[in-house]
Amino acid sequence: MLKEYRTIREVVGPLMLVDGVEGVKFDELVEIEQKNGEIRSGRVLEIDGDRALLQLFEGSQGLRISDSKARFLGRGIELSVSRDMLGRVFDGMGRPIDDGPRIIAEKRMDINAEPLNPASRDYPSEFIQTGISAIDGLNTLVRGQKLPVFSGSGLPHANLATQIARQAKVLGGESNFAVVFAAIGITFEEADFFVTDFRRTGAIDRAVLFMNLADDPAIERIATPRMALTAAEYLAYDLGMHVLVIMTDITNYAEALRETSAARKEVPGRRGYPGYMYTDLATMYERAGRIRGKEGSITQIPILTMPEDDKTHPIPDLTGYITEGQIILSRDLHRKGVEPPIDVLPSLSRLKDKGIGKGKTREDHADTMNQLFAAYARGKEAKELAVILGEAALSDVDKLYAKFSDAFEGEYVSQGYQANRSIEETLDLGWKLLSILPREELKRIRDEYLDQYLPEKGDE
Repeated sequence: MLKEYRTIREVVGPLMLVDGVEGVKFDELVEIEQKNGEIRSGRVLEIDGDRALLQLFEGSQGLRISDSKARFLGRGIELSVSRDMLGRVFDGMGRPIDDGPRIIAEKRMDINAEPLNPASRDYPSEFIQTGISAIDGLNTLVRGQKLPVFSGSGLPHANLATQIARQAKVLGGESNFAVVFAAIGITFEEADFFVTDFRRTGAIDRAVLFMNLADDPAIERIATPRMALTAAEYLAYDLGMHVLVIMTDITNYAEALRETSAARKEVPGRRGYPGYMYTDLATMYERAGRIRGKEGSITQIPILTMPEDDKTHPIPDLTGYITEGQIILSRDLHRKGVEPPIDVLPSLSRLKDKGIGKGKTREDHADTMNQLFAAYARGKEAKELAVILGEAALSDVDKLYAKFSDAFEGEYVSQGYQANRSIEETLDLGWKLLSILPREELKRIRDEYLDQYLPEKGDE
């Protein structure tokens, strides 16, 4: 028997206070039924003795508390999951919005998930091919990793997100690969872009999409990424699939967190964000990984726009502490027309060494990766020197490095949003660019690899 109360005392914005409650739990779902039969839903935010503070999903506008009653459902927010979710589009609360039939649930899962025993985790070690050279070749994504993309306002992270969703695959296991895409607080135009691109390319057949729009309630924004991760856990651990979860934009999620925290009159932390934001983000990011004895895995690519392009802002700062690296998009490269504008030098994948090499990518991968990083860094220095002192101040070798830097940005990093390069094509392109430099400058590559892979000057 569900508990009903007619003791609603106060409503302030999306918050509601109910007196005289018994046995109500934190995060429990609640329905508010009005006299005319209209029902609004919410969840329990706080319990103090026999008083419960609720947060309404739909807001409180037009609500008459004098003739409304609160009904506590005895469970948290749950998602109905089934294999039939693949190829479907849902809103931020897991309701179908693609005119398809309702999902017949194989099971219902709490969106907050069960805590994962750290001892049962398996170490990420398999290469995931995204088809993007700047990621595959230099900042390799590994199955079970969480690798965020740090972008800026106006940069084409949406194009990069759809490209990764469309192209990503585990080599040798393509048929068992799925993408869960969560769009958080985006505009209708962006949502339409994502759904249209997934349908146009056929990527939607192996994808589950969750769309939370900017005009949806803030509380729904907080639930959306957890809905996506719950769907991913079902696909990975119940169906044994390799799942890539792409979430954009985590900044909108953090803003919703700040909004709800302010409504609860909590003491703000850095820049007004709640002091528990680190813990809250960790409860999402740490749901990536592999579990011993389970075939499936969850790999995460959260995308966030850095306010004012500031890497020290609390959202990218805390994200960087929890995740294993970051892919950084550059405004300067974007102005130059580089697509995607990935700035490879400050970007980092901390697990890249575990996912490359013989049997995973190719035996020359690690050496060429280190050499490309070093050569590009020196080429950028040479170009900066030429700006200050003039090109005449550069040595002949420095001029070759500057030439390499331009070719690297124009051919290796810039590939457009439709090009899908295999890892072999990426590695061969790296060798082609390194052949611009004299062999004696390639000190980070073993001689046997130079003999085998370095093109002769006449072969270019």
